[in-house]
Amino acid sequence: MALLQIAEPGMSAAPHQHRLAVGIDLGTTNSLVATVQSGSARCLPDEHGRVTLPSVVRYGQEVEVGFDALKAQKIDPLNTISSAKRLIGRQIGDLNRSQWSYRFTDNDKIIELQTRMGLKTPIEVSAEILKALKARAENSLGGSLTGAVITVPAYFDDAQRQATKDAARLAGLNVLRLLNEPTAAAIAYGLDNRAEGTFVVFDLGGGTFDVSILRLEQGLFQVLSTGGNSALGGDDFDHRLYCWLLEHEKLSALSEQDSQLLLSLVRAAKQELTNNASTTLRAVLSDGREVESNITRELFQQLTQHLVMKTIDPVKQAMRDADVSKADIGGVIMVGGATRMPHVQQAVATFFGQTPLNNLNPDEVVALGAAIQANVLAGNKADDEWLLLDVTPLSLGLETYGGLVEKVIPRNSTIPTAMAQEFTTFKDGQTAMAIHVVQGERELVADCRSLARFTLRGIPPMVAGAARIRVTFQVDADGLLSVSAQEQTTGVQAAIEVKPSYGLDDTTITQMLKDSMQFAQEDMAQRARQEAVVEAESIIAAVSGALESDGDLLSTAERADIDVVLKRLQQQIVQGDAASIRASVEALNHATDGFAAARMDRNIQRALTGQNIADI
Repeated sequence: MALLQIAEPGMSAAPHQHRLAVGIDLGTTNSLVATVQSGSARCLPDEHGRVTLPSVVRYGQEVEVGFDALKAQKIDPLNTISSAKRLIGRQIGDLNRSQWSYRFTDNDKIIELQTRMGLKTPIEVSAEILKALKARAENSLGGSLTGAVITVPAYFDDAQRQATKDAARLAGLNVLRLLNEPTAAAIAYGLDNRAEGTFVVFDLGGGTFDVSILRLEQGLFQVLSTGGNSALGGDDFDHRLYCWLLEHEKLSALSEQDSQLLLSLVRAAKQELTNNASTTLRAVLSDGREVESNITRELFQQLTQHLVMKTIDPVKQAMRDADVSKADIGGVIMVGGATRMPHVQQAVATFFGQTPLNNLNPDEVVALGAAIQANVLAGNKADDEWLLLDVTPLSLGLETYGGLVEKVIPRNSTIPTAMAQEFTTFKDGQTAMAIHVVQGERELVADCRSLARFTLRGIPPMVAGAARIRVTFQVDADGLLSVSAQEQTTGVQAAIEVKPSYGLDDTTITQMLKDSMQFAQEDMAQRARQEAVVEAESIIAAVSGALESDGDLLSTAERADIDVVLKRLQQQIVQGDAASIRASVEALNHATDGFAAARMDRNIQRALTGQNIADI
């Protein structure tokens, strides 16, 4: 059944013309490039037949990428950059610098690394990896690429996604789309196996963990929910084993070269323990010290079991968001090299009560799915038989008066999407409105992440509440946000493309979701109180203005009664809860009923003065 022909404008291929498009899995540890040929997706190998490319770049006399750079990491660690994906789109304040051996600058806007070839950013490092993959693809396919689909973790925020696109542009790639890694894996499984039902994609890579709940039905790929941890991956398992080795062997004051040597050896030991019950780690350090340690699978699992369990909480949350139970799950797709660890497999099998799906190579499945999507977006499929619906991971909204958050796009909304709401002014004669865009699940702005600010100017002066400002949020297929505001009577407008200069670290991401549930009642109470305060301040301003202009209509006693109630309301704004503030508002309304009637009579009398009754 043909649901939708997905092609970018102007990208539809001419008859019998096959556009060269690829899918790229830009990974923390390894990266791959794949394409669709003769109807099937395959990963493209290098001249030695290797499909993976280590995500490592060395800045020496020249730039080295991949296996050559990886070999040099042990001898030149300060100029050899790995795991750049964990740094991209982040700020130096987001990092635990003790876990990194690089020389960082103190630039608080963007991460910079000091190398022999000058300062380099994670964007530039990632661009070198993408250049190498682009060259491999063009050599293999015999022509220039039309474009590429590049995968990112589902929990990458706007800054990390934008930084990934910037890296691709530096590499000379036309980005057809950024695609969430779990979604790419589901595409590969769905098309290869013709599977239908509700599936979990469990993606544990070198540096990030993602989980997505997807429904596959008659060619429709719908992401129901997504979750994860943007700073949890195989690297953390390596680091835990590395720390144990230092403690066990009483090693201290290691050089950068020795640290990299031991890290590479514990990584190899971790991989060895996937298929063997034990392994022996041997090394000779630069000062002549010899290290020899026997490591069992049981020991490794004890050391890292807490890391495995950190993957289960996001799984539970994603299932709650999708409103599915374990009984609804038709299969669990395992993605990422780190899922090969036996205790990861066991934890997933135990939690879901079923054996995970492993019939596609977990290292390649993301690149294969991206290649299938790239083939469609390039216009190579004349009659496409599937439709992809992805989601945005966190709610997007803006600040309203009183520091409240008005959610415009809820999390897990299908993208691309556009949603709009109308707002109004709070004060008489207001000619500008400050738009503050935020991201998060809490009710108050102070508890959410600020994304961007801009100002809509040129609002015609009106009484409070008369202006109509329509604010539109648009999230594109890459998950990137743009916001516009327009005053409806004049058409004056302002807009901004949201490009925050920081990323959300793992603690922030998971905590935002936990807090939204843990503090739900408290947040609602605070929101109710703040809304009551806004209402109270509005009526105080209105009554004060009326007293100033028409206070002579009141007797001394009547004025004193109103002043008492007015003062009581002002006190409640400071110390009362929502109910007491609203009760005081009601009391003020009641106290001013007679005054309001007298003002109406005066206004009618003013309007009729000098008028002919026949004309009226």
